Amino acid sequence: MKIALIQLDSTIGAFDANLEKIQKGIRQARDSGCHLAVFPELCLCGYPPRDLLERRDFVQDCIEVSERLIRQAGEVAVIFGTISRNESGPGKPLHNTAVLAHRGKALARCHKRLLPAYDIFDETRYFEPGSSATVVTFMGRRFGLAICEDLWHDEYNYRVDPVADLARAGTDLYLAISASPFDLKKAGVRKRIVEHHVRHYKSPILYCNAVGGQDSLIFDGGSFAVHPDAGLVAQARDFEEDMIVVDLDDLTPDIHPVSSSGPESILKALKLGLSDYMSRCGFKKVVLGLSGGIDSAVTAAIAAQALGSSNVTGVLMPSPYTSKESIEDASQLARNLGIKTFTLPISEIFRQYLETLRPAFRNASPDVATENIQARIRGNLLMALSNKWGHLVLSTGNKTELAVGYCTLYGDLSGGYALISDVPKTMVYKLASHLNRQQEVIPARIITKAPSAELRPDQKDQDDLPPYEMIDPIIEMYLEENATLQEIVDKGFAPDVVKRIVGMVNRNEYKRYQAPFGPKVTARAFGYGRRYPVAHGYRPALHA
Repeated sequence: MKIALIQLDSTIGAFDANLEKIQKGIRQARDSGCHLAVFPELCLCGYPPRDLLERRDFVQDCIEVSERLIRQAGEVAVIFGTISRNESGPGKPLHNTAVLAHRGKALARCHKRLLPAYDIFDETRYFEPGSSATVVTFMGRRFGLAICEDLWHDEYNYRVDPVADLARAGTDLYLAISASPFDLKKAGVRKRIVEHHVRHYKSPILYCNAVGGQDSLIFDGGSFAVHPDAGLVAQARDFEEDMIVVDLDDLTPDIHPVSSSGPESILKALKLGLSDYMSRCGFKKVVLGLSGGIDSAVTAAIAAQALGSSNVTGVLMPSPYTSKESIEDASQLARNLGIKTFTLPISEIFRQYLETLRPAFRNASPDVATENIQARIRGNLLMALSNKWGHLVLSTGNKTELAVGYCTLYGDLSGGYALISDVPKTMVYKLASHLNRQQEVIPARIITKAPSAELRPDQKDQDDLPPYEMIDPIIEMYLEENATLQEIVDKGFAPDVVKRIVGMVNRNEYKRYQAPFGPKVTARAFGYGRRYPVAHGYRPALHA
């Protein structure tokens, strides 16, 4: 028996387009001699549909298309993810459902039992959990159906264990459909969980994951199959649509290449997130500021790869404090990438701002307010170009700056999509090195010079902040691991540095509420999934 795992890039609410992709995948599976084609969780409506699920018309449209797909099912059976109504009585009105269809009929409907409600997930808001294990006999095999979180009992210690229930019901093959979002550690966690179940229950698990970008979320695909006697027997590519075939009779391997490093994974994720966001929102081109610094250079390089150089415009906006080297580096970067540039000097605009504000500033010496004026001038110019040309503005701030508030509201935070807003500063440098691995895309001086906002004479980031190599691990422990200040100090960091960094993170939540969103690539991103209050009185402290 041959089973195809087909990872799709579904668009939320584009029911006909998603159905067409599924039908194309079924034909591809048929041509490969497969008996069953498996598609991801909620592939028919897209994941996560969020409050669209509260619209009766959205729900009705999805159910009608689901029934059409069931009626069209032929000799190749199909498992697909969709929504269905809760007909059992009380509870939420909908189920997150997997349907097995064959020859025009639904042979089984499996309702997701474990509904995640942490980090970016909010499924208990919309769905009623399934109440029992779903096992169906097809071509002499007993398939146990599971949906994404149903495999994660051991990870989060749910009171219900769907995999164990399927085993007790006599499953000899597990089929799991999923829409599991990417972060840098997630692929390894998925494999570990599946391999644990395979060893424990001594049955194969076939895992079909979604792929694509949806707002802040990236789905990395990487579908795979693990067999108790042969280990990994199939592996799909990551970050692109793909199909793998699992031959249960002879276990012929079908292994496709995947990313071999963290920077490679993140680069693919950012490109996929940007290209999907652009196409689904109707944008063709992007515009961004080119400062001659590492962040704008990496953002521009990723955009050029994702969209094509002709669809990227860089804007140089030198001020009185912009160095000659920065202008040279930004210009060389643009030539390396083959992107168009405009130069819009801001020195005269800046002078006019200061003259207008002189009575209110009372001839005070330059300070952060003066610096922020320059950032806001640049933000205004970029938004003006966006309005005139219809281009999407890419903001270029990284996660570290966003964490500690080293950014300006209505200035460098202006934009429609913050491409590297979940990339720590140290990872930005690793991305630059990865982009340069075959030839110099980003000029070497951009990578080697000390980072600077160039908003005052001879300014360096290290004048205002500890070294990024120190900030990033503190932020990771505090945000992603929920570590206490003492736990961070116990890792070898100076108490005064830890208190300073954590204080900056907590004070600047208000900026992040007003910042453009961007793709999530770490285990805990700002924005989507983070639900911290802006105004509160809790101040973490070190305790002796």
